[in-house]
Amino acid sequence: MSVETQVVFAKPAAHPCDLLAVCVGDGAVRGGKISDAHLNDLDRALGGLLRACAEEEEFTGKEGQQLALHTHGKIGAQRVVVLGLGNRADNDRARDALRTVAARAVKAARSTGARKLAVVWPHAEADGNADAAERLERDVQAVAEGALLGAYSFDKYKKEKKPLKLARVDIIVREERTARRGGRPGGRAALSAAARLGARIAEATALARDLVNEPAGRVTPSALAARAREVARDHGLQVEVLGRAQIRKLDMNLFLGVAQGSEEEPQLVRLSYVPRGRASAKPVALVGKAITFDSGGLSLKTAQGMEDMKTDMAGAAAVIAAMSLVPEIAPPFPVHGFFGACENLPSGSAYKPGDVLVGRNGVSVEVLNTDAEGRLVLGDVLAWAAEREPAAMVDLATLTGAIMVALGPWTAGLFSNDGNLGAELREAASAAGESVWPMPLPGEMEELIKSPIADLKNTGGRHGGAISAALFLQHFVGKVPWAHLDIAGPSSLDKEKGYNPRGGTGAGVRLLAEWLRVRAAQKP
Repeated sequence: MSVETQVVFAKPAAHPCDLLAVCVGDGAVRGGKISDAHLNDLDRALGGLLRACAEEEEFTGKEGQQLALHTHGKIGAQRVVVLGLGNRADNDRARDALRTVAARAVKAARSTGARKLAVVWPHAEADGNADAAERLERDVQAVAEGALLGAYSFDKYKKEKKPLKLARVDIIVREERTARRGGRPGGRAALSAAARLGARIAEATALARDLVNEPAGRVTPSALAARAREVARDHGLQVEVLGRAQIRKLDMNLFLGVAQGSEEEPQLVRLSYVPRGRASAKPVALVGKAITFDSGGLSLKTAQGMEDMKTDMAGAAAVIAAMSLVPEIAPPFPVHGFFGACENLPSGSAYKPGDVLVGRNGVSVEVLNTDAEGRLVLGDVLAWAAEREPAAMVDLATLTGAIMVALGPWTAGLFSNDGNLGAELREAASAAGESVWPMPLPGEMEELIKSPIADLKNTGGRHGGAISAALFLQHFVGKVPWAHLDIAGPSSLDKEKGYNPRGGTGAGVRLLAEWLRVRAAQKP
């Protein structure tokens, strides 16, 4: 992204900018009085204009409220927009509200043609308090993330574009003792690092969004592998890309079965981060589903069902984007990102209902529905990744429509064979502002995927479809601590929601970044 983000220590009323966004909690204006310190200072500088406008428009700071006015040169900013945060608390939901208002501030900057935006919010001075310093740093990261996530648009194929004029976002921290703490927690260096991390996470999320939004004719398996190579080159990662012949040598017959209906060459990709001197440490594995277009194969989808199937590689997009962040997070253990990319198409060479395929780990599968293809490819890739005996393995996949029936369009289903790993991912999702919900892996439902002629069948019927799909995947992970995120709902939206645009959202990128950050901090 071309928008520069930086922390500035200043008094909001004096700071020069085109648009000053003041984020306030509910009750900031009530009964003709202003309780928010930043807003109060601005109101005095504006001769009571803010308070008068707030009373006239019944603005109190509730979530979603907005108050805008021109300053007529009375303060450093040409315009002011006051944005309601709602109930202000120190928790993950409140921090996600901060991301949302930062995105709204950027949208206001877009509509007014502002080139320089400054954002200020109610924050406490760190003043030597480690907990307060950490809260301030997390706030700064959230503002930077939200601002750049809100700046995103995908207009590559539009003749008439509306480019964002915004070039810079200043995150204002009041000029107090906090500003003089140097590299210590809550100081200049620490807050600048938090802003940089937030900006990098937003940039990585934008990469995943772009990959999901691109037409399937542009993001073919080979193109997706090429993008992985670019990420490896740009971020100092190792990369391995294998084609059809090499995949066949690995006995990945589930993967090849799905791929055989398309003329496009399947691609098996591994991205690797290996810290110096830690090559023998137990790695973490990230695995993404990468069906670059899913027609359903011979079990053909309806025309409407195919409309958005360019998004069926959103899991792999999240893995590629998350791997671009790993060198910045710098965990003291290796991290590998895997995906098997192919198309699922009908043709004279396509795999058929009734076929029996044998996977890399020797598990045989009776294919009943060629539209249950993602679990087949994932099965082989998970088995390949599990051979490295990772300390933890997480897969992300737009796997089932059933998870949307269960959880709606905005929440991912989380399945895990390890309680600690599941808890880690739930906490990371909450901190990152991503919605996940724990789902069961009941052993009695294994009956639904047993085949009379093979070890498994690739569908368990209509009922509990997301669960039976996850149970299927579990047969390919061995004893590795594993979690499966079914992101079919939140990976792509049909209309804008908060800082998530219509189309690809980059679901899973921020969750993985937060999970790796926390896990890295816990390791010696």
